[in-house]
Amino acid sequence: MHEVSDPAAVAQLRSYIADHGLAAGDRLPPERQLGPELGLRRSSLRRALEILVHDGVLWRHVGKGTFLADDRALAANDSLSAVARDISPADAMRARAAFEPSIAREAALHASAADISRLELIADRARHAATWREYDSLDADLHRAIAEATASPTLLALFDQLNALRAMISWGKARRTGPRPPDNHLSFAEHDRIIEAIAARIPDEAEEAMRRHLQTVSTRLEA
Repeated sequence: MHEVSDPAAVAQLRSYIADHGLAAGDRLPPERQLGPELGLRRSSLRRALEILVHDGVLWRHVGKGTFLADDRALAANDSLSAVARDISPADAMRARAAFEPSIAREAALHASAADISRLELIADRARHAATWREYDSLDADLHRAIAEATASPTLLALFDQLNALRAMISWGKARRTGPRPPDNHLSFAEHDRIIEAIAARIPDEAEEAMRRHLQTVSTRLEA
């Protein structure tokens, strides 16, 4: 499997939908099946899925899967778009700071051994990312994996809604040097602290580690 550009992955996914005659309301195969079938890494597939969700082509039902959009899904996407028009990047970060530390806390209480292993694997891959683009994709995977580790479909659905809103906001361009994150990139150590607290089942530390991480991210975006 290989990493491809967003447009190429989206084109492959659209072709798959057309070739298989999928119609409104039909469910796509799970990511673990669809990725190998398309020859895409999970990060590329997930980003392509996110783009088509944002465009109203697909919609997600947590616990059930990803579906071709029908009129109800399109209406929900339009509603999110309307909300996003009134949201600033600062407000979106404020929402993350209010919500994601609690997600980390819940993950520390409910994560399975498999969840923790997955978090550690994603963090390791992010640390060795060859490009900023690859790092960003893995960073997004890590934060969603923490939400998945809460074992709460409700919290995961709320996380996905917030993520969908964030994707609709124009963030500008963060200041970055070099082709990839440097070895001393602050998020590496911050991610490690979050995961260590989750693995140790210490909810207060997981919550505080996530809060500090998001403060660092916010400061970097404002620089």
